[in-house]
Amino acid sequence: MDAASLSAVQIHPLAVVSPGAQLGAGVEIGPFCTVGPNVVIQDGAKLVSHVVVDGHTNIGPRATLFPFCTVGLAPQDLKYKGEPTRTEIGARTLVREHVTIHRGTATGGGLTKVGDDCMLMAVVHVAHDCLLGNGVIVANNAVMGGHVQIGDNAVIGGAAAIHQFVRIGRAAMVGGVSGVEADVIPFGSVIGNRARLAGLNIIGLRRRGFDRAAIMALRTAFLALFRGPGVFADRLAAIRATAAGDPLVSEMLAFIDSPSKRGLIRTSAIVDVDAAD
Repeated sequence: MDAASLSAVQIHPLAVVSPGAQLGAGVEIGPFCTVGPNVVIQDGAKLVSHVVVDGHTNIGPRATLFPFCTVGLAPQDLKYKGEPTRTEIGARTLVREHVTIHRGTATGGGLTKVGDDCMLMAVVHVAHDCLLGNGVIVANNAVMGGHVQIGDNAVIGGAAAIHQFVRIGRAAMVGGVSGVEADVIPFGSVIGNRARLAGLNIIGLRRRGFDRAAIMALRTAFLALFRGPGVFADRLAAIRATAAGDPLVSEMLAFIDSPSKRGLIRTSAIVDVDAAD
């Protein structure tokens, strides 16, 4: 988009834009959109039609919001009493039809955030206080409860359901129609109802440019940790002693060591991380 087209803001006559809203250069707001008074829409962002953006919401540059999606509306939380909590949508992110993204809550951190270069396909629900990293893809009809955290470049399959407070690590993959009730390690692949850890997201690792040696080192540690003999705590200690210097293994171990409210998904069950230590 050239400088001349960036300078002009296009608001359809059938759109309702509050005087308090802040619109960057080149913003396009289509028919039947509604934009609230505390909304900031940055340069080059586009609301196609029938989009509602409300609350203290920031839409990043060149993000595109498709028909009938809603961003920044009040959370589905009975404790919410109208506090001025926030919603952020990152640069170049695509929010497809009928997606709902609710603002944060005062007791949950106050922010719901979707990072840069994400794609949320049709009818996705992002609940209050969820934090999605950059490059996250969420397929159609997937839903997440409050306080979910999803790392960069993770992929969530269609119709997956993610329990509140679950953490999903970087570049992990959740299979379609999976019920995810505990944490997913970085680079892991889970599937099923309830979801089990099926392996590593090898295809995703290759697409992100990791070489064969790095992937094999991670796979070796993964197999020893999640499929080896003995007690999980002993296997975890052994991996720390022998492979913690590898960058991808270190990231996986750091994720396991981080505080969790939901425990950790493994190949056949859920392990309580605190108990394992």
